[in-house]
Amino acid sequence: MPQFRESLPQLTGRPFLTEGGIGTTLLFHENVDLPHFAHFPLLLNEEGRATLARFFEPYLELAKRYRVGMILDTPTWRANPDWGAKLGYDAVALAKVNRMAVSFLDALRRRHAQLDLPLVLNGVIGPRGDGYAVETAMTAEEAAAYHHPQIEVFRDSGADMVSALTLTFVEEAIGIAIAARDSKMPVAISFTLGTDGRLPSGQPLGTAIEETDAVTGAYPAYFMINCAHPLHFEAVLAEGAGWLSRIRGIRANASTKSHAELDVASDLDSGDPHDLGRRYATLRGQLPNLTVLGGCCGTDHRHIAAICEACL
Repeated sequence: MPQFRESLPQLTGRPFLTEGGIGTTLLFHENVDLPHFAHFPLLLNEEGRATLARFFEPYLELAKRYRVGMILDTPTWRANPDWGAKLGYDAVALAKVNRMAVSFLDALRRRHAQLDLPLVLNGVIGPRGDGYAVETAMTAEEAAAYHHPQIEVFRDSGADMVSALTLTFVEEAIGIAIAARDSKMPVAISFTLGTDGRLPSGQPLGTAIEETDAVTGAYPAYFMINCAHPLHFEAVLAEGAGWLSRIRGIRANASTKSHAELDVASDLDSGDPHDLGRRYATLRGQLPNLTVLGGCCGTDHRHIAAICEACL
């Protein structure tokens, strides 16, 4: 059963953590094979579920240490029809694994339940195409129809909310927000940005947020930025604008490299955790409603610990 669907606690101003980069951690630190960078197949066997549980443990410990909440993300960023087909999953199999993801995190939440430690169960939606480029352009209507089945599974499985991560163009964001609204599910929309602080489509971040809000009646609970280093978007945020108040989450990359450089890199660039933490502290001064603090590619529990140290 959902615990926070009617009232998301991260909207009250209390800090919340997310995990770091699950894919890069599993691939480079745990030597787990991830075809097409998909994490959800790990749910299908006991060893994989144990690996996922170990991954979440240090982040839960940080949340307990700093007395903050945590958003638990399902490992379903690739669990949509296009990526699922590449891995041999049809619609029935995808629905099953998305339900399994919610059940897995629900069990994890119950094991770590504390009265003063809210744990939000979040169904993660990934882009239809690549997370770094506009590969599969859709209209908002097409995107809504495409992502609606996964959102419905999360709703019916008891997730508190859904989040769409690493979106590259605004039409997909609008479609996901519309599908979530139709399913009566709270949704967070997260864009990725290039080194110029713009979406891979070329659209400025502010206009993408404003357009999404205008078309959907400001339905998203909040917006986030993920899979980009703060160095790439600090100047955009420094301009100051009303849309900055809609950003509640940052999940930055560890590396200052561009998406193109990361795509061809054979080694993991973990960057400087303490510098990243200091940059998050600066971002908290630029973003009046920033409450969700986490990481993306290249980050692990060391980066989230440094962010906690600098910000909390």
